[in-house]
Amino acid sequence: MKIMEKLYFLLLLVIPIFIFSQEDLLGELDDEIKVDKTVNSTFEALKIINIESSKVAGKGDFYFLIAHRFGTIKNGLDDLFGLDAATIKFSFFYGATDRLQLGVARSEFRKTYDLNVKYKIARQVKDGFPFTITSFSSVGINTLLDSDDLPNLEFQHRLTYLSELLISKKVNANLSLQVAPIFIHENLVADVNQDNSQFAIALAGSYRISNSISLTGEFVPHLNRASDSEFNNALSLGIDWQVGGHVFQLMFTNSQQLNDSQYVTNATGNWSDGDIFFGFNLYRVF
Repeated sequence: MKIMEKLYFLLLLVIPIFIFSQEDLLGELDDEIKVDKTVNSTFEALKIINIESSKVAGKGDFYFLIAHRFGTIKNGLDDLFGLDAATIKFSFFYGATDRLQLGVARSEFRKTYDLNVKYKIARQVKDGFPFTITSFSSVGINTLLDSDDLPNLEFQHRLTYLSELLISKKVNANLSLQVAPIFIHENLVADVNQDNSQFAIALAGSYRISNSISLTGEFVPHLNRASDSEFNNALSLGIDWQVGGHVFQLMFTNSQQLNDSQYVTNATGNWSDGDIFFGFNLYRVF
């Protein structure tokens, strides 16, 4: 009888522990099921075409981006539809955290070096917050300026600042949209009638047509361009193609420039007369 009493007493101790352990395990499983309603992959690449997307490099990810924009296709075979005249940009991005991205780049146009930072402020959540919001800021350094041509040239005159607020939404499994107010300040502008501080707004989107291919587009009206300016609003159309660890972007655009601020302010082409540029972006993540 004493043995039975001891066994009974032992069961009274063990059963509650077992029950609570089961409840804890079920609770953890429920947490895992509920944990992630965050909407991911609003855009597959760090840029939609030329404009930044709301995507941020993952923590510890290192990206290399090489971008080419060829010359105008308008001249036809004379310069092989622009292939004889190309501009190039190399960029490196590092995900310092799952929200913070740091970058450095160098573009051929004006021999510009660029330092930039990207930070994801908020994430779109299913049945919750409806947008992904990311900030992007950069400073460009124009190293082409020559003191022989500009006797009063100072280092500050080489600098251009850009800030963007990238507001995107994954509408459904195929369609993603983004709007981005843009502020640019050029310490030195070529046109005396152009304000140093400039404003624009980027409207962009992506539509997936297969597991690996998406159609993209962006339009960037400049809001206070000088009335005598020779430049146009930037308009670009492209295709994203995902292959393994690569994202390959092909596009046609009326802006040959590759620096973030120059793309917005220095679009020389005109779609209506065929004065547009073919180009590509190629990403590799390590």
